[in-house]
Amino acid sequence: MKQYTTIKLRLHPTPEQAEQMEKTFGCCRYLWNRMLADTAEFYAATGLQYIPTPAHYKKEAPFLREVDSQPLCTVHQNLRQAFLDFFRNPSAFRHPQFKTKKARRDSFTVYCRRYRTGPSIRLTGAGLRMPKLGLLKAWAYRKPLHWWDLKSVTIAKTRSGKYFASVVFGYEAKTPERPAPLPERTLGLNQSLSRFYVDSEGTSPVLPDFSKSWEKLARIQRKLSRMEQGSKHYETQLRRLQLQHEHMANQRRDFIHKESRRIANAWDAVCVRDADLLELAQRRKENHAAGFGPFPGFGRFRECLQYKLERQGKAYLTVDRFAPVAKTCHACGTVNESLSPGEKHWTCPHCGAPVVRDVNTARNLRDFGWNTRRTV
Repeated sequence: MKQYTTIKLRLHPTPEQAEQMEKTFGCCRYLWNRMLADTAEFYAATGLQYIPTPAHYKKEAPFLREVDSQPLCTVHQNLRQAFLDFFRNPSAFRHPQFKTKKARRDSFTVYCRRYRTGPSIRLTGAGLRMPKLGLLKAWAYRKPLHWWDLKSVTIAKTRSGKYFASVVFGYEAKTPERPAPLPERTLGLNQSLSRFYVDSEGTSPVLPDFSKSWEKLARIQRKLSRMEQGSKHYETQLRRLQLQHEHMANQRRDFIHKESRRIANAWDAVCVRDADLLELAQRRKENHAAGFGPFPGFGRFRECLQYKLERQGKAYLTVDRFAPVAKTCHACGTVNESLSPGEKHWTCPHCGAPVVRDVNTARNLRDFGWNTRRTV
């Protein structure tokens, strides 16, 4: 079974290398916008879909020759794939959009080519060697294994001015054995706005204390609002704000990865509801007092949990979002149709058992998911 692993590196380029990367960012953005505009013009005139190649623009834009040709070819492939996705499922993929300099981040991708002299991209002890850029100083927190095959590198610049490289490796892995999950080794997770999630065991994660980070963010924003926009002090304070946002995003990401890894190692199967994340976000916005400020990463948590379970041969089970898991009494199975959305504690009208809504929902998710898998 083919698997892929990504190692993220923090790059420390020289001024010349940083300038070359900025040129590559600009060329990729320029090429995307030109190809998208010409494609739309050609489609309006003929009704046919045609995307020009990067070589078509190098005569009128000679600055494209100053950067590596591989990122430009990747832009063409990405635009082609974006149109294929859009025409295949317009409801899930939107029409390709133009890119601006004020985007959240700049990035370009280079694929590794094999030549007689060796691969075009090498990860060494001193850093990352790439075409047109030379040796980029970097430190890897994790070393790749010797049988891993380097596939591609995506270099990105964050809004705070840091450069990162995501190195993708491919390798052949044994297909993990998939043992049939037992009910006692299956966990149900009910996502909660106030406690992130409540599991079928009645427990919730210990959320990190982000109060100091939020207080610091508020101070930086208040100070920034009193400065003259465009001044040198304003730009310095804006960079501090960007660094603080990046720091808090890293804190949330660290919590999500650690919590999903703990669950994936401890259980053989996990059942979650296939909830609408946009609806959850709207509920959090409307009820901010009971909301859950620093942890809105429901989607990222589910994605991390799913791939970590699948890599270990374990089951990730989803329950239909319209299943009556909240209204069903776990003790007797009676569906309480008169239950209102705001009731957190209720008594079953059939058996009289006291019910805690979040825990009851998590247990029903576990039973619904496990029974569905067994019948399939």
